[in-house]
Amino acid sequence: MSGRWVGIWPIRFALVAVLTALSGLAEVRAQTATLVPGTDAALIDDIVTGSRVLADFGVLDGFGHVSARHPANPSRFLMSRSLAPALVAADDIMEFDLDGNAVDARGRSLFLERFIHSEIYRARPDVMSVVHTHSPGVIPYTISQVPLRAVFHNAAFLAAGAPVWDIRKGFGETDMLVRNAAIGKDLALTLGDRPVVLMRGHGDVAVGPSVKLAVFRAYYTDVNARLQSQAIALGGEANYLTPGEGAKADAVNLAIVDRIWNLWKMRASTSPAK
Repeated sequence: MSGRWVGIWPIRFALVAVLTALSGLAEVRAQTATLVPGTDAALIDDIVTGSRVLADFGVLDGFGHVSARHPANPSRFLMSRSLAPALVAADDIMEFDLDGNAVDARGRSLFLERFIHSEIYRARPDVMSVVHTHSPGVIPYTISQVPLRAVFHNAAFLAAGAPVWDIRKGFGETDMLVRNAAIGKDLALTLGDRPVVLMRGHGDVAVGPSVKLAVFRAYYTDVNARLQSQAIALGGEANYLTPGEGAKADAVNLAIVDRIWNLWKMRASTSPAK
């Protein structure tokens, strides 16, 4: 073998070693980002996108959370570790049981109000996603005698009614937080079969048959509240959607939600990453 080839072989071996190492590193990274068993990347991405989009719109700030029922195990749900919604990434998503226990906490901090989610999933088998917000536009309707009503077609789901839950009625003077299963169960009872429940002096909860719909409802609940306040300020009697109009319009929104979701997802993809 010539000296030229003798010199080349060590280089080739070195390149092979480097490529093998890089391949192994990529595999390790892929394993690190392994999703919760039984889930898929699309569902996790929806939770991340929903969290960031609602933060971008100001419906969520450093607080609030988006969750999804586990697609393979209805007695489990998925939600981020305790983190500001705008910072949520795929690796932050954890699995919980319906008692609010983390399946594999690994020392990660948990949202105190995870019982909002666990008890609604327990009470509502039809719900596949839950969003809890401290929506600024909605808060006035949680403390006044004016009911939140559907003003326009994108918030048609509100025509079914948005009851107000008052933690003080069942639990006295508290810190206003849904910090255990008993309080979460009481909230779920007030929600009943509706898509939204308001929380006195706190915020609201929106639910849906998918993450996309729950996020859609959380966002448009806030938009509707702001528009209703503007209409009231104009004076006179507002002309709200009837329950029949609400049901028909909501069916259309359900069918075309991907149109707005894809726009929101594009916006979220340009937001600062974690």
